Amino acid sequence: MDFSFGEEQQLTRKMVREFAATEIAPRSAHLDETQEFPFDLFKKLAELGLTGVTFPAEYGGAGMSMVDYSIILEEIACVDPGICLSVAAHNGLPCNHIYLEGSEEQKRQYLVPLARGEKLGTWSLTEPTAGSDAGGTRTRAERQGDHFILNGSKTFATHGSVADIAVVFAVTDPGAGKHGGISAFILEKGMPGFRPGKRENKMGCRASDTAELVMENCKVHQSQMLGQEGAGLRGALRVLDSGRIGIASMAVGTARGAFEAALSYSKQRQQFGKSISEFQAIQWMLADSATEIEAGAFEGPGEGD
Repeated sequence: MDFSFGEEQQLTRKMVREFAATEIAPRSAHLDETQEFPFDLFKKLAELGLTGVTFPAEYGGAGMSMVDYSIILEEIACVDPGICLSVAAHNGLPCNHIYLEGSEEQKRQYLVPLARGEKLGTWSLTEPTAGSDAGGTRTRAERQGDHFILNGSKTFATHGSVADIAVVFAVTDPGAGKHGGISAFILEKGMPGFRPGKRENKMGCRASDTAELVMENCKVHQSQMLGQEGAGLRGALRVLDSGRIGIASMAVGTARGAFEAALSYSKQRQQFGKSISEFQAIQWMLADSATEIEAGAFEGPGEGD
């Protein structure tokens, strides 16, 4: 299979690389130290179409491919994995879930402003007792007429304390079995009974906000259910499957950024009268790293299985 990139994809890479170098890199250390979410930077990303990369123009997106999306994430992660995580989480989770499972009305009402970058999204399945095992979900949604009353909390939600629109999961049918009866809902900032909880003080990716989401008797109209009732877990897995592409691209970009920093340092660091980049042991380590990154990225022309 030929993994060579087309002219437009090469231009996309150039554009994002230049943006990351001029707009993100100078602020990266400050954002990491302060854990400030850069709303102004998010708006600039939106102007480039990077808040709705793969979605059709009719829903506010840029209409790019998944290959374009991977290129974009790699270039941002090379400079700041935290900003990359925000871009990946916004595009790949709430936006993608609404695009894949939402009604036409929901797409118009929520996906359009999210894809345009007018609003920021969050998506949370994880709870203290339910992460990889979503069957442990304890958040409940009890039907009352044409509404549901949500009670529970979510944790590790990217953009949890800064998002305008949230996709959350709750058990609507406790008798449906461990992995059944879970439904997805779209919540909006400012709804009674819905609020952010504690922000996490992370060891990395600190420019990307991570926080709890709390629902206390949050009354939601049934029109806010995303997808079919009881099919929320199926929808979540569908979203996470495509989301793994973004995380892989982020990993490659982060590795490339670390390699470039190591290479630069090896040329500056002096020992025994010469830079350590001239020592064979250092050259071996750098060469091994470059080879593994190249294999992961399929950078330029090549063939694979």
